[in-house]
Amino acid sequence: MSERTDLVVVGAGPAGMAAAAGALAGGLRVALVDAGTALGGQFWRHPPEHARAAIPTEDLHHGLGEYRALCSALSAHAETGRLDLRLAHHVWTAVREDGGFTVHAVDRRRAPEETAVVLRAPRLLVATGAYDRQLPFPGWDLPGVLTIGGLQALLKGGGVAAGSRVALGGTGPFLLPVAAGLARRGVEVVVVCEAADPRAWLRHPGPLLRNPAKWAEGAEYAAALVRHRVPVRPRTAIVGAEGEDRVTSVRIASLASDGSPRPGTERRIDVDAVGVGWGFAPQLDLLVPLGCALTDSADGNAVVAVDHGQRTTVPGLYAAGEACGIGGAPLAVGEGRLAAESVLADSGNAPRLTGRRLAAVRASVARQRAFARAMALAHPVPPAWPAWLSDDTVVCRCEEVTAGAVREACADGGAHDHRQVKQLTRAGMGWCQGRMCGPAVHCLAAQERAYTPAERIVAAPVTLGALADLDEQH
Repeated sequence: MSERTDLVVVGAGPAGMAAAAGALAGGLRVALVDAGTALGGQFWRHPPEHARAAIPTEDLHHGLGEYRALCSALSAHAETGRLDLRLAHHVWTAVREDGGFTVHAVDRRRAPEETAVVLRAPRLLVATGAYDRQLPFPGWDLPGVLTIGGLQALLKGGGVAAGSRVALGGTGPFLLPVAAGLARRGVEVVVVCEAADPRAWLRHPGPLLRNPAKWAEGAEYAAALVRHRVPVRPRTAIVGAEGEDRVTSVRIASLASDGSPRPGTERRIDVDAVGVGWGFAPQLDLLVPLGCALTDSADGNAVVAVDHGQRTTVPGLYAAGEACGIGGAPLAVGEGRLAAESVLADSGNAPRLTGRRLAAVRASVARQRAFARAMALAHPVPPAWPAWLSDDTVVCRCEEVTAGAVREACADGGAHDHRQVKQLTRAGMGWCQGRMCGPAVHCLAAQERAYTPAERIVAAPVTLGALADLDEQH
């Protein structure tokens, strides 16, 4: 199928929903595309519609009023025919063509059958979010070791706890809601290992004070952890996992200021599941091949460069949400609204936000961005984390490339970034295409530069049948 519209929005999370709703309210026809089966993305993930009454998850969410208002607005526009909502559609590439953009997707609503879909529009907005950033450690490939986001997805999407005795580790505020959500459902969270020192926030008091909702939310989670007697260990990390068929214990250690384990502090804790997360990496797979400029962010990631209206350096291409920097749902919603205003202006349509309303959105976005930067500086990836790795620790799980092989590629092969390591070792050539190992391999090879994912013309797996279907359409 091939369709034309005024704007294609890829990603139906907070940023994409807000952008689509704004553009529709301004009179444009919009195609909203998402790989998921429901609106909301990862942040507003819910159980399937038929199971929501039986699986209560509202306590796991923030901003549900915003979510419901956006769902209602989008539903109204879908009924008029101006919103073309394409759920369970995986976008695998987008190209500039005929003064606009052609977006290629596969319709997977009737999986395993796939149908090629082509959407064309003069303007494209990418709001594809982010995925968990991981740092490997011995035993991280054992069954039962998940990302923090994976644990949260199980809770939100099905009310499922991954284990009954769980250890969490990594850095960043995201550890807190996951720990609180697990504890509320009767899980024994045996430890939360926060690699950073909370006192680092004292160096950035301004953004915290200007975002009272953030510290109020943090206080709520802290109270929940105290109530459920969940121990939080600052300057501590999970440095190993052990087990045969699945994880049965973790090793934790106190960290020196550079992130290296302090001698004599390591101890073992019995668990049946583990969640680890080191922040997030923006999903740039569609944006990099389109040629838009990137910029470095404070958390060590490269992000797409945008102006005050969320325009990229490519005419007609906009970005909002985590692709522009990791900052949470309120920031993503604000950026989505600003992007919609830019699309309307560039299309010759009257703006929806003017005067004080526009100023308020811009001020909120500025505050949220300042908070995101402070958060990144207060919760950095420990520079000496490779000290946790033995040479036989698997770094690239798809291709079974070890830390020793990566180190050898750097020392003897002259590799100085993850692309060259990939050429020498195959790290990043597997099913995940480096999404799991890319940031870690980059840190091992080139710690001084921000991580930029490799350019991929094909951003998601696509079957030969779908490609043949596409060829027949032409």
